Formats: sequence, structure tokens, C-alpha cells
Amino acid sequence: MKQLTKLVGLAALLGIAATPAIAQEKIKIGVLVTTSGPAAALGQQVRDGFALAIKDLGGKMAGRDVEIVNADDELKPDGAVVKVRGLLERDKVDFVVGPIFSNILQAIHRPVTDNKTFLISPNAGPSSYAGKECNPFFYVTSYQNDQVHEILGKVAQDRGYKRVYLLVPNYQAGRDSVAGFKLDYKGEIVEESYTPLNTLDFQPELSKIAALKPDALFTFMPGGMGVNLVKQYKQAGATVPVLSAFTVDESTLPAQQDAAVGMFGGANWAPNLDNPQSKKFVAAYEAAYKGVPGTYAMQAYDAALLIDSAVKAVKGDLSNKDAVAAALKKADFTSLRGNFKFNNNGYPIQDFYLTKVAKRPDGKFQTEIVEKVFSNYGDRYAKDCASK
Repeated sequence: MKQLTKLVGLAALLGIAATPAIAQEKIKIGVLVTTSGPAAALGQQVRDGFALAIKDLGGKMAGRDVEIVNADDELKPDGAVVKVRGLLERDKVDFVVGPIFSNILQAIHRPVTDNKTFLISPNAGPSSYAGKECNPFFYVTSYQNDQVHEILGKVAQDRGYKRVYLLVPNYQAGRDSVAGFKLDYKGEIVEESYTPLNTLDFQPELSKIAALKPDALFTFMPGGMGVNLVKQYKQAGATVPVLSAFTVDESTLPAQQDAAVGMFGGANWAPNLDNPQSKKFVAAYEAAYKGVPGTYAMQAYDAALLIDSAVKAVKGDLSNKDAVAAALKKADFTSLRGNFKFNNNGYPIQDFYLTKVAKRPDGKFQTEIVEKVFSNYGDRYAKDCASK
């Protein structure tokens, strides 16, 4: 009996000791985004937005210190796999946040989720994982790729543009953008131009646009591609209205400047969104990084809040993966964009807007909301996902 009492006492002692041990261990989060080459500004916004959120959280989640491990995927799928394996095997991260581009996501998705590590995408949201291939270890804080482009298709249809030219890069997100645009647009597509990823010379396409004289140009050209396209478009003296996604935004506007003013975009948020948490975020971001945050930074900030909400829900104990997944799915945090909840596939249900580039009184450039196009909008692939 005495021996049993001693064993019970020892177990209790060990149990008491285990809780502080969990609290002492750092939560490690790998952030894998593109921070070199023409698209570097996009990845830097993600890094900065995520880092700002961790700072605002006091560097802790549920009492545990948070360590961020940054990696650059260099926009190379094979290299991204090597980098993410390093995060998983060497750094033993608890979560992977990233990437920017869908082709990189397609490369790292299986290595991360097969490892039963949670992958939180702050930007890429391809259709391939929104339906039958949905995964309980994968969550998106941005959108399903088609949706932002659906905004521009609906606007083109509503504004009566009869003939539209489509210009996108030739990879998954580019193809998704075309599919999204066509959902609501019923007019004539005069040309679909698919350029190699990271194309920087658009003279052949601009010549076609001049010859075909469409009513509008729809384009999706993120990062350096968008910078060059907008500059070359203005230099060519083109006057066709531009409806764009991720072509004129806060990651590209510092380089595009006046050439982009007046161009339209589609987004789930803009820096002038009128709610308290967004205003606070924009002011803090501009003070910290001397630039205007775009959706990349906002979605990364929300990704950190999402992870924090899950860690708090499980009281810092990440050993029960099912419990962590359930907590992530609840999305129990206040999004910078306001309305936000997860669909059954781990992609958001949220509002979407038409935006327009404006020059602020302080000389900085930003996108501003023109009108709300979709409310509480979920993607069309969720119906094919068996509930997580």
C-alpha cells in the first residue's frame, strides 16, 4: 500500500512537472515565402505582416514563446521542397506558413501534410485542394484562387464590356484566374494570352491588345511582372480599361506609382477598410515598415491570429492533432477584414470588393474600396470536400 502511494505521488509530481515543461518549449513556426527575385516584395509583406502579429501577441501563444524560422523558396518548386523538409526535419516546426505562389504550394503540400504538420497558406489558394483533395492539415487565410478573379468577371459583365482580352502567367494560379473570370462574364474573349512565369517583357501582348481593341483588359500579374506590365502599358499609351488581380496592389505600387493610378483590382480587403482592427493594423504596419500593407500582409497577420486562437484553445498542448485541427477550423479570432469563417474545406467564407488605385495626400499609393461585389462568399469547390 505504501509503495502504491509512493507511485501515485510520483505520477502526480511528474504530471505537475509536465505542464511547466510544455510552457517552456517554444512554438516554432516556419515561414516559407518568396523573398528573392521579381516577386520578393510579396514575400516580404507576408514576413512583415506575420512578424507584426507575433509582436502584437507579445511574442507568445498560450504562455509559450514563439520562434519564427524564415526560409526563401526562391520561386523554385524543387528548392522549396528541400527548404520545407529542412523546416520539418531539422527545425521541427509546429506549423508551416506559406507560400505565395500556387506552384510552390503544390510542391510542398504533400511533404508538410503527410508529416502531419499544419500548413497555413497566407496567399496561395489553388482549386486543387479546395474540393476532393481537401486536407485536415491545410488551411487558407486568403481565398480560393478563382474568387478574386470572379470579382472582375462580374464587374466586366455588369459594366457591359462586350469584348475582353485576358493576360495571365502560365501556371496554376493563372489558369484559376481565367476560370474565375469566366464564371460571371458572358461576353467575347478576344484573346487568352498565357505568358511564362516571371515574364518581364509584354510588348508582343501589348501589340495584340492595340490591334484587337478590346473593351477591357483583364490581367493577373503579381510582383515584378505586374510592375513591368503597368509601366509598359502606360508607355505604350494604351487607354483600354484595366481590371486586374494582384497586378496593382501595395506590393507593386511603390514601383508603379502614378502609372497605376485609376486601375481597378479585386480583393478581400484594402487599407481603407473601415473597422477598428484594420485601422490599428495599417497604422502599426506603416510605422514599423514605412510602407503601406497589402492583402499579403493582412492575410499573414490573420494567419498568426488563427494559429494563436488554436494554440490557446488547446492550452498550449499541440500533441493532440485532432484537437488542434478542430480549433483551427473554428477560426476563433477577429479578422482584420471583418467577416471571416472557414468553409468545410478550410478555405474562407468572406466579403470581396472592387478596388481602385489612388494616390494619398502624403504621396503614398494604395488601393481603395470602390464597392462590395460579393458578401459572405464561399468557393464553388467546397461541395466536393468531405467535411474535415
